[in-house]
Parts: sequence; C-alpha cells; structure tokens
Amino acid sequence: MSPHSNELPRGATLVLGAGELGMAVLRHLAPRCQALARPLAVLVSPRSLQAPDPAQARTQAQLRAMGVRVLPFDLLEGSGAELTALLRTFDTVVNCTGFVAGPGTQSGITGAVLAAGVRRYFPWQFGVDYDVVGMGSGQPVFDEQYAVRQQLRAQSATEWVIVSTGMFTSFLFEPAFGLVAFGKDGDVVRGLGSWETRLTVTTPDDIGRLTTAILLETPAIRNQVVYVASDTVSYGQLAAIVEDVTGRPFRRELLTPQRLAADLASHPGDGMARYRVAFARGEGMWWDKESTYNARRGIPTVDVRSWLQAHGGVWQSGEAPACA
Repeated sequence: MSPHSNELPRGATLVLGAGELGMAVLRHLAPRCQALARPLAVLVSPRSLQAPDPAQARTQAQLRAMGVRVLPFDLLEGSGAELTALLRTFDTVVNCTGFVAGPGTQSGITGAVLAAGVRRYFPWQFGVDYDVVGMGSGQPVFDEQYAVRQQLRAQSATEWVIVSTGMFTSFLFEPAFGLVAFGKDGDVVRGLGSWETRLTVTTPDDIGRLTTAILLETPAIRNQVVYVASDTVSYGQLAAIVEDVTGRPFRRELLTPQRLAADLASHPGDGMARYRVAFARGEGMWWDKESTYNARRGIPTVDVRSWLQAHGGVWQSGEAPACA
C-alpha cells in the first residue's frame, strides 16, 4: 500500500499534524507500530503536498522512510462533517496540531473525533494543567483547552488520555517570551511573579517518547490526565542554571504580578504578555517531576541544564533556539 494511500485498514492510528511535536511523536511511534503491525498515518495540509517548501519536502521524505501513510486535509477550510468522515477510519487519534486554524480549532477537532466514534483520543493538551487553571484565566486559549476537557468528560463512547507536559523547554529561551535574554547590552534572566515560582518544561522529543509509551502501555490507560516532565524548576533555579552553564553573570529582573498586569493592560493584544501573566501565577503551571509518569517508570528525560548544554548556539550567538 502506498504511503499516500487513502485506503487504510480499520484499527489504524492517525497523528494530526507533522510539525515539531507531530514529528517527534511519529519518530518514536512509527517503529513501534511497525513492530506491532499497526497501520500509522499522519494528517497534513494539502498545500504541503502539492507545493512543499524545502522543510516540508524533508519532512515528507522522513515520513516515507518511516513508512507513515500521509493523508491530506485542510483543517482551516475543511468542514467538520468532512473531518468526521475521514476520522471514522481510525481507531486512535493523536492530536498534534496546535491552534493552526485559530480559535475554536481544538473544540472543533474534538467534536469531529467524538462524532466519528473514534475509540481512543489523545487531544492537543500538551501544556499546562487546565483543570487547575480553569475558566476565566484571561487566556482565551486556556479557556478553550479547559472546555475541551469538559467535552471529553461529558461522554463515555470515546476513551481519552491527556498528556500534560508544561511548556516546551525551548520556550524558556524564546526571545519574544523574554525570560532569558542574551545580548550585547548584557545578559538578563527574568522571573515571573517571584523567584520561587515554578514551571514544568518538556522537550518535544521527550513528549514523543513518553506519549508513545503511554499510548502503548498495557493495561491501557483510559480517561486519565497523565503528567510528564523533562524538568521542573523555579525561576531562581533557572537563573542559576543559565549562569553555571554559560559561565557568565546575568542581571536578574523580577517581573511582579502588578507589573505584568500593567504591561498587559498597556498592550492587550500582546500574546506573549498574556503568557507572562499566566506563567507568573504558578498554580497549574508546574508539578513535581518525581511524581510524573516518566519518573515512576524510570524513563530518562532531558533536564534544563542538559538541554542548554546541548544547544550552546542559543547563548553563544543570542539567536532563537532552532529546535526543542
């Protein structure tokens, strides 16, 4: 059967999206599915197949090499009914899309999954603990993610597994987020809320490895939130790690909740300002690494120190991280 065939046997697994996280999942899941003789497919944008840019062409070559079947579907323009019809073929769906089609993407995909009668669903919940955050956090994306959990819990036909991962590790060093700044005018580490406030981070590769293990675990994990973590650190610990790894001093700047709220009020359309407010709150943004799925099973992960050591270009050049 061709990797681009639309004819898939029942019992297949579908990954939605072949971006950074989708590919991380596929790299770990594909060999396991091959060994178990389980069909595996990925949903991608039709435009990425019709006129791929160099990065998309490389991704497609990797997918072919892994034996993953590629299915085109436009989540932005396709209807819910069309998506439902496509999903009916699949036993398990792992959603790695993010909010590619804007607000409502995740509630719409979840609705299509439930309407299709998919047996098992891993929603796009690879982030913070939305049960703790709840509604009304000031983050519309967080509100939608909380609503998705309510969608899933309100039914019993489709089993679901939520993998809570915290922030991508690389986002700690994202210039636009502004936590760690490397620059000609001096290096800065900023704390959000307080230096004792903590946050959990996980690399996409660790997410791919752990999601695969969770998906294939026997007896099967059902209707649960599973917590994973590459690392959990306070902002003060982050500052100490950055100084130790780089071997140079950093100015420390604490952004209090009051200052962050004022910044957001001055720039209400600034998505990063909203994220800084959210991650200053602490609650729902972290969990003890010792209590996670990976720690309980002795699965090694890449902590912040190891990630920064492996990505020296981030602090030597001051450029944004190329990968997570």
